[in-house]
Amino acid sequence: MARRLLAVVAGGCLALSACVTQAAAAQEVPTPRPTIVQLDSGRIRGADDGTVRTYSGIRFARPPVGKLRWKEPVRVAPWRGVADATQPGRLCLQEEAGKQLGGEDCLFLDVTAPAKPSREPRPVMVWLHGGGFLTGSGSIYNARRLADQGDVVVVTPNYRLGAFGYLSLPGLPGSGNFGLADQVEALRWVQRNAAAFGGDPDNVTLFGQSAGGISTCALLTSPATRGLIDKAAMQSGSCMLNWPNGTYLPIPSVGAIQPYHSLKSSQDAGLAAAEQLGCVAGKELDCMRAKPVAELMKINGDYGNDVAYGTPLLPLDPARALREGRFPRVPVISGATKSESNGFVAGAAQAGFPVTAENYPELMKGAFGEQADKVMREYPLTDFTSPGQAWATVSSDRAWACPTLETGKAVAARTTVYAYEFADDKAPNIIGTPSEFPLGAQHASDLPYLFDLDGRPEDGLTTEQWRLAEQMIGYWTSFAHTGKPQAAGAPAWRAFTPSGQTMLSLKPTGQGGIGPVDLSAEHRCGFWSGLSD
Repeated sequence: MARRLLAVVAGGCLALSACVTQAAAAQEVPTPRPTIVQLDSGRIRGADDGTVRTYSGIRFARPPVGKLRWKEPVRVAPWRGVADATQPGRLCLQEEAGKQLGGEDCLFLDVTAPAKPSREPRPVMVWLHGGGFLTGSGSIYNARRLADQGDVVVVTPNYRLGAFGYLSLPGLPGSGNFGLADQVEALRWVQRNAAAFGGDPDNVTLFGQSAGGISTCALLTSPATRGLIDKAAMQSGSCMLNWPNGTYLPIPSVGAIQPYHSLKSSQDAGLAAAEQLGCVAGKELDCMRAKPVAELMKINGDYGNDVAYGTPLLPLDPARALREGRFPRVPVISGATKSESNGFVAGAAQAGFPVTAENYPELMKGAFGEQADKVMREYPLTDFTSPGQAWATVSSDRAWACPTLETGKAVAARTTVYAYEFADDKAPNIIGTPSEFPLGAQHASDLPYLFDLDGRPEDGLTTEQWRLAEQMIGYWTSFAHTGKPQAAGAPAWRAFTPSGQTMLSLKPTGQGGIGPVDLSAEHRCGFWSGLSD
């Protein structure tokens, strides 16, 4: 069971002070911008609400259907007339609560740009959504606050998911990388079309969360993106993430997980999937291409976190590439949330797999083998309010925080890195999952501070949290402008170094406010690095 238990369904809203600023701007009635723009492939018509211009459902590659199923994306064909760009494009194929959503014809993106004119080209920020490479879409992320407050152009593409994005078979060019190749094609589209929206194709920041962060990190190491990425930001997703047995989800059928796999292991998995669907040996590709979507969805959930390396797009395991310094020297933001695993553990409990005092030692043994007793002594149940919180802390530390710290060290050895931890312990429970322990700064809880998710205002944020949201947008968008994150009224964000390891804790003033944090001490990374493999 690799299917993601968490779904991002809550939304974000404007910080209180930003709302006031935007209301004043609306009263001033800025000069309207044309809603029709000329792309290299044709004209599109978007919408202008006086604050931002939005262009939705823009096709950036040909539909990957029929003979183009499991082929690298093909540049979009030109069209005549004016295409409507006021509605989101179709989702890429995925499941939610056992229901099939979306379709194969899904390679669309959205663009959000400030409505006010600018004499200078604006930075472009390309957002890669999360969802375990199984769910999500670019259109979920309403980027009006980023675009307006930060004076940037934001692009949010879809990319193929599950088996449709990551199937590998012997002799199949592009194996294991089709979804990643879609992301590269979106970056190429930006190079050709950013200027049409007032964007600067020579100042592009690639950023993403979870699977989008893992993708961003991988693409930094790809020869295909040279000259396409000028800055990068990885949120709750890095090249060195890995989950020992039970630390991704405490469910017996979920073993150890890593986001990248050798091409050979991916091809072996693809052959097994083809055999499962009744394909004859030696004719797997033709057989799979002829399968209806409903048949392929039977194996789709097995393709979460299944990006292949040893390919033209990813010659090396991205973790190795980082350690060896094989990536461009572009500025990077890298970080995660403080309590990444809380929501996963709570979700597993809701699915009937709670962590208990009885199975806690079993989980330890399954994850850490002969080292289990040492870990039990470091994380005794008596130190926590519940077994679930104990296991979530083990997972957050070992599988998320410390690998993220190692990523920061590797990148900082070659280029400038700004490291952070989102630490709002009272962040909204955006997944809505009941929990026996406080979920705090769980995975994805930082998203409403940057985006209006699904376009819906999140009314659960306090005034202090809105202020934090405004500061985070300031940091992220100033980084896009200059390569150095700064925010009005917020502390200076100093670069992370392998020796100094300065990291910024992002939390509201009522919890101590933004300030430095010793992530290694907070998450016991010295202990984890001292354990033998």
